[in-house]
Amino acid sequence: MSHYPKPPFPDQQQSMPGYTSRMQPIPDHGEQSYKGSGRLAGKKAIITGADSGIGRAVAIAYAREGADVLISYLDEDQDAQETKKWVEEAGRKAVLVPGDIQSAEHCRKIIDTAVKELGGVDILVNNAAHQATFADIGDISDEEWDLTFRVNIHAMFYLTKAAVPHMKPGSAIINTASINSDSPNPSLLAYATTKGAIQNFTAGLAQLLAEKEIRANAVAPGPIWTPLIPSTMTGDKVKNFGKQVPMQRPGQPAELATAYVMLAEPLSSYVSGATIAVTGGKPII
Repeated sequence: MSHYPKPPFPDQQQSMPGYTSRMQPIPDHGEQSYKGSGRLAGKKAIITGADSGIGRAVAIAYAREGADVLISYLDEDQDAQETKKWVEEAGRKAVLVPGDIQSAEHCRKIIDTAVKELGGVDILVNNAAHQATFADIGDISDEEWDLTFRVNIHAMFYLTKAAVPHMKPGSAIINTASINSDSPNPSLLAYATTKGAIQNFTAGLAQLLAEKEIRANAVAPGPIWTPLIPSTMTGDKVKNFGKQVPMQRPGQPAELATAYVMLAEPLSSYVSGATIAVTGGKPII
């Protein structure tokens, strides 16, 4: 779509985890463009990292398709309230659960809250992630490596393990992988390594849960314009973000939402163990 912005972007820097309102340009989450058609009517969805970026776009799309949504996020209350507003404007229930998914106990709390407040779990979107850039392996502290794995892959296991006993046949688990799963960026070594793990976790999980008729799939985004970018990158990396793919621009969160809807809807009942690439033309082979 030619109307989406292309680099160069203004110089900008934020502290982690970053906030949507401070970005230039503001990302498009489908607030004005996404039109639902009842594809997820009556479903109960959990989305981690749903305060902003891809998670917000998925929450808006799911709500407009008829799903109630639990919005899991770290501590970005302003962004989370904005997502909640859009879900409720679609006529669906929104439940906010702040907290750190590094904790197995908190992950279990997220699932328990969904069961109590929404009445069940039909869709689990493991989307929240931590990333940071480093030019040299010696710059990556033991604590940073551990943090990346705890947020990106350990939490995915904790949440899935807690959710599965509540999931009925036809339920869906969707994990956010990355183009880095297949084509790792060396400056994102820890992040890229966890994204490779997520792809393998998803493939194994799909086989493990097939007898229960619970599907597991992944979405592999390319460069997407979210608060992670100005809060984890600097200078020309932000200014020229997305220029490296054939479309020569970053994707907007709104451009991923349909992939998550397709993988969640009942009509996709034979799709499991798949990775959907949303990369602006850069192939994943």
